[in-house]
Amino acid sequence: MDTILEDADAQLLDKKSRPVASLLALAGDKGYRADWIDECLLALEIQPVIPSKDNENRDARLTVFDREAYRQRNIIERLIGWLKESRRVFSRFEKTAKNFGGMIRMAFLQRYLRRMGA
Repeated sequence: MDTILEDADAQLLDKKSRPVASLLALAGDKGYRADWIDECLLALEIQPVIPSKDNENRDARLTVFDREAYRQRNIIERLIGWLKESRRVFSRFEKTAKNFGGMIRMAFLQRYLRRMGA
């Protein structure tokens, strides 16, 4: 029986088993703001881009908040929003990672063709 994420990690490696992409920063909203999250991300050499809570001492944080990088989070939020317009993607009809990835590609193509006026 296929699992949802079977071979998903293998697609992130090239033919010589080297990573083809690496995570440099991870953005989140204030709900994900905690010292242990910052520590975990920094240990993995990932820059946390999470704003401080209103009742928090911003100077006591392990890292400086990057406001410009956080503003780019909006691009991802809009991307997820229009991907959810595709019923097969948001309801996850496809159970294998390979088929689900294909449906995401189809959603991108549909969006691209719509934007091009075709």
